[in-house]
Amino acid sequence: MTDDHEDATGPADDDPGEDATGPADDDHEDATGESVRRTYDRIAGHFASTREYPWPEVTTFLDGRDAGTALDVGCGNGRHAEALADRADVVVGLDASRGLLGEARDRASARGFGRRLRLVQGDAARLPLRDGTVDLAVYVATLHHLRPRSRRVESLDELARVLAPAGRALVSAWSTVHDRFADEVDRDAREGFDTTVDWTLPGGERVPRYYHVYHPEEFEVDLSASDLAVVESFVSSGNCYAVVGPGSGSEPGD
Repeated sequence: MTDDHEDATGPADDDPGEDATGPADDDHEDATGESVRRTYDRIAGHFASTREYPWPEVTTFLDGRDAGTALDVGCGNGRHAEALADRADVVVGLDASRGLLGEARDRASARGFGRRLRLVQGDAARLPLRDGTVDLAVYVATLHHLRPRSRRVESLDELARVLAPAGRALVSAWSTVHDRFADEVDRDAREGFDTTVDWTLPGGERVPRYYHVYHPEEFEVDLSASDLAVVESFVSSGNCYAVVGPGSGSEPGD
């Protein structure tokens, strides 16, 4: 369910579908991801049409890397799986939304990377992969859709579990430093907040989407609480990022 970034060619990924934010409603979200699945199944076609290019940070991360097996957690319409397919023998694209997986399948067929792509409907907090089998992964703009915090950390643990000993992944989430949250953020706070952001479909229907917006320090805390080891962390384009490997009691080299 990759989303919410400026596209590589200019216009923000927030347009045209993104709308006003509001407080998250506990009654409409659960700890299983079912509500996220329903939301993105509802908006899949329109959402996918606005997500064309890989994020520059993903392109930079992938530069000079290759893999036997790669993983795209929250693969959405497959734009980052396509970039991974240029560098890996096999790419596993996982998403909760069957609708978005259909969009990814169509993209892979049209662009010729279908033979390398294995699409799986699944849960980011329960990855259907064996331990230590993934050489390269991207987990962008999906962590912030998981609820509650314990499930977000579980998903980071799962990423650590499936990464090979020398494997590397790029993790990202929305950050409180994003311009769209300027009027909502307590600048003295060191924690993020839960919110909803509406997606507006053609015809005007608004579909709310849950987000946990991370303070950068809170992002570091959750990474430290997981089984991952942080190689590098940074903020870019209103998002928190970390390059990570599997934890082994000490930080990995790169």
